[in-house]
Amino acid sequence: MRLEDLFTQWLSLPDTHRLVLSLLEDAKAGLVLPVPSSSPGNGNSGGAMSALPGMFAVGSTPPLSPRSTSGSPLSPKSPMKRTGASTGSPLKRASEPIREHIPQFYFPNGPPAPQDMAEQCLKRIDQLFAGHSYGLPLSAFAPVTKEVCKLPSFFSSCLFKKIDVEDTGLVTRDRFIEYWLEQNMLTSDMASRIFNVLKKPDKKYITQEDFKPILKELLMTHRGLEFLHDTPEFQERYAETVMYRIFYHVNRSGNGRLLLRELRRSNLVAALLQVDEEEDINKVLKYFSYEHFYVIYCKFWELDTDHDFLIDKTDLLRYGNHALTFRIVERIFSQVPRKFTSSVEGKMGYEDFVWFILSEEDKTSEPSLEYWFKCIDLDCDGVVTPNEMQYFYEEQLHRMECLAQDPVLFEDIVCQMTDMICPEKQGQLTLRDLKRCKLSGNFFNILFNLNKFVAFETRDPFLIRQEREDPTLTEWDRFAHQEYIRLSMEEDAEDASNGSAEVWDESLEAPF
Repeated sequence: MRLEDLFTQWLSLPDTHRLVLSLLEDAKAGLVLPVPSSSPGNGNSGGAMSALPGMFAVGSTPPLSPRSTSGSPLSPKSPMKRTGASTGSPLKRASEPIREHIPQFYFPNGPPAPQDMAEQCLKRIDQLFAGHSYGLPLSAFAPVTKEVCKLPSFFSSCLFKKIDVEDTGLVTRDRFIEYWLEQNMLTSDMASRIFNVLKKPDKKYITQEDFKPILKELLMTHRGLEFLHDTPEFQERYAETVMYRIFYHVNRSGNGRLLLRELRRSNLVAALLQVDEEEDINKVLKYFSYEHFYVIYCKFWELDTDHDFLIDKTDLLRYGNHALTFRIVERIFSQVPRKFTSSVEGKMGYEDFVWFILSEEDKTSEPSLEYWFKCIDLDCDGVVTPNEMQYFYEEQLHRMECLAQDPVLFEDIVCQMTDMICPEKQGQLTLRDLKRCKLSGNFFNILFNLNKFVAFETRDPFLIRQEREDPTLTEWDRFAHQEYIRLSMEEDAEDASNGSAEVWDESLEAPF
């Protein structure tokens, strides 16, 4: 608001109107205008009159600068506070405004718990710690994890070690309250609780190593995984596969450092809670299904003929009954879509294979679209042009001719893909275009997977009916289910042909 507006508003006040009229009457009568005191006790009128310069009688002089008790004037460079002295000067500064108490509105560790919630939590803590004055051991800590913290039960050992920093083997009531209540964990959302329990104290992210304690406890306590207790080597492989799947879907930056915002945006929290409640591990399709692990591991074992736990280009070309073209395999091993974790040059490790098979069998997911887009984008400019499409399709066309199939001209393919994807800019496909289209997976299959390209052209009505029956299942879920049935039937047939008394040669056979 401008000064003129403020002055106009002040003049319009009734008290100001009466004050001005009174001053005018005094001036007409020839009276000397009084100089009011500006001390705090003079009321509103004195404050208003002190704000009127030019109201002094003609010929009057301005008052002297106020003096301190010692008689020396106050220096503007070193002002002194006066507390109750009345100077009577109209030039005195206006009194300071009353300071209002503003309650705290920002809490770095979250807002404190409401009193009733905290009291209810303390009551349950007292019940669980009753009779354990020295503290609870790890074997008795699971109810605290489940009932008080509302975390999955297999987080018990991880949470216990988080509190028992001195490794005493016991967690006392006071230490637990200090960690859970005083750090406002009670009011944190579930994603924040899980994140803070898993991560290291000095880090702001979660690594694969942080998941190992909870997966180890899951393998030891979950009823659906009891059959693995006698095979610790496969317990380790199962845990690794779960970790790789989690980071494939959740760690969207792909740097191996899972952030809190990535955890919140994912379905991992729901999957962790579901696997804790569900006795059948195979019903938890996200990340934890043993059948999915079985399929991934067996597919890797089939390709790894020398069983050195590494795969080369020749091995990968045999995937899916030689479904992939040589050129796309070359791009994968050039490590353009993802740098291999294997330390052996020209070899793909198990983690790299997990990323490959998840991307290959479900080309509708965002990680898969990004994986294959990097492969097709030869010049890495973020745009796929017809020339790049033709480079990959040429090999597909040659393979169709060798198999005596009717070849589909590239010009027809380009028109078909353009109509299917509808890019924003003609002749240029971007990753954004592919993410908007529900049929983007077919675009990649046309370019480098002959078997799926032919299946797309024939439009198998059985597969279409399956998709319509349960649209919640992903392409990966359907593939893993079908492959598990096939692998189980092959294993049963092999057992029947070899006889139940025969012992497998584990150095040659798949370990299932």
